[in-house]
Amino acid sequence: MVKIALIGLLGIGAQWLAWRTGRPAIALMLIAGVLAGPVSALFIDGGIINPQRDFGALMGPIIKLAVAVILFEGGLSLNFRDLRLAGGPVLRLVVVGVPVGWALGTAAAYYGAGLSLPVSALFGGILVVTGPTVIGPMLRTLRIPARVRDTLKWEGIVNDPIGALLAVGIYAYVTYSGPQADVVAIGFDVVAASLLAGLLGAGLGYGLTWLFPRGLVPEYLKAPVVLVTVIAGFVLADLVKHETGLITVTVMGVVMANRPMLSSHALHRFKEDLAVLLVSGVFILMPATLDWEVMSRFQARFLIFLLLLLFAVRPLTVLTSLMFSTMPWRERLFVAWIAPRGVVAVAITGLFAIRMTEFGVPDADALIPLSFGVVVATIIAHGFSARWVARRLGIWTSENDGVLIVGANDWTVELGATLTALGVPVTMADTSKFALRAARKRDLSSYRGDVLDEVTQDHLELGKFQQLIAASDNDAYNALIAADLGPEVGHDRIVRIAPNANAPVKGRGRVLMASAPSADELLNRHAAGWTFSRTRMTDKFGYADYRANLHGGGEAVAVLKPDKRLLPFTSDARPVVEPGDVVIGYLPPTPLPA
Repeated sequence: MVKIALIGLLGIGAQWLAWRTGRPAIALMLIAGVLAGPVSALFIDGGIINPQRDFGALMGPIIKLAVAVILFEGGLSLNFRDLRLAGGPVLRLVVVGVPVGWALGTAAAYYGAGLSLPVSALFGGILVVTGPTVIGPMLRTLRIPARVRDTLKWEGIVNDPIGALLAVGIYAYVTYSGPQADVVAIGFDVVAASLLAGLLGAGLGYGLTWLFPRGLVPEYLKAPVVLVTVIAGFVLADLVKHETGLITVTVMGVVMANRPMLSSHALHRFKEDLAVLLVSGVFILMPATLDWEVMSRFQARFLIFLLLLLFAVRPLTVLTSLMFSTMPWRERLFVAWIAPRGVVAVAITGLFAIRMTEFGVPDADALIPLSFGVVVATIIAHGFSARWVARRLGIWTSENDGVLIVGANDWTVELGATLTALGVPVTMADTSKFALRAARKRDLSSYRGDVLDEVTQDHLELGKFQQLIAASDNDAYNALIAADLGPEVGHDRIVRIAPNANAPVKGRGRVLMASAPSADELLNRHAAGWTFSRTRMTDKFGYADYRANLHGGGEAVAVLKPDKRLLPFTSDARPVVEPGDVVIGYLPPTPLPA
């Protein structure tokens, strides 16, 4: 019980620290696992966490089932709409990239690491995988174009089962060497099992999306039913042929992502939360399995292989695959650099290393330390350099310092103009093109559409906004925005205008301004001549002085920090105001002197 709790604390703690510092979460989790495992073993007998000792025979199934759920959650995020821009590159990376990457990886392992040809071919097949367990957390911290993001996400999840199946086929050929070996028969066996696994995943995904909208599964059981179905489908396919369960769960996720399904937001949140927990646990457990004996088998010649993998195999694979594609060369270079490997590569390599060692294949025992070396090298190299490389290539998009104001009226347009004058990017969103005319006249960026519409969210990236202000004249719509988008963008990043006094809608979400005025009240104030003010706080003139000088019901709306963070005042909380901050106030007309 103590070890399970400690794994959770280390994993989630590393993720939180990564969020606070902007460092790659996977690298911090990897470091935490090594410290809790082999490093702690130097001072404590057996180490703080020793997975083989603590979990025994359950270690393998725990990792495999965790990977299954993580891959399903990844498939659940693969909507075909994402392929609008990334479809061509993804297809090229699968059709061309897999065989090219396999051939180059095999050559690097054979000539660079000095492994035997069968082991090199197996390891080269596994390395076509780019680690969806690593790509997801890494992309979450990067501000890169949607095409690059979708390409890396699709490649990581689609290639994952392909790499596993290449390893299955090569292992079958090696272990059935001799007169009984038949490449055609082995290939047919693997392809047939893969098609069966894919059909099983499609059937399970279609079945659930048929049951849910018809009310045949109650709301409180939908998430558990999905989870149990994922595990059952993975195990069933794996019983037919090892590693084909990865295809089942991936296809199941993709099918469910592209079919109408009630409660999709709730299921997405459940799967995303579960995937974060599982990734955190797995990346504490896997490095903790290392011991000094295994690490001592990492030889100097393996460094040549790692350098070839980083600077030759991946770049040549991607640049060959994307040759003559429409993707800009700067984006191609970024994709060519990013290829971290994760838990799937380690788990599959460990499985086949043990089997091939027992079979007597030369150099098979070198696969485990080499696979961990690949994971550590790629996670550190790509995780810590991705932001720098994106900036140097000029594809790093603006930070999430924008503000999205939903609802175009006289008051919101004036607020948008005030924020723009302070250097804060503002986007006005409304369903009416006539309402947006005033915003366009003030040179404000505008978007016509419903922010709750999935099609709109494909074009309007919500992640680039630090604050969303729901200020339409529809109280129910404002409350719905706060409730529906809160789990996605964060409740702390959404504020709404208070409903009218006689409105039946209360809803969730923070209410803008301490007095919580409604839209009608704000428009009436605007008509009466109220205006926005901008006041910089100093050591001599602080927030207390500012409040003392307010008159006629004027109040603070938000405070803008020097780093362009906008912190709104709400009815239940106010941000800390310090010297150097700019307070945005809403004030009545200055009374004429008597």
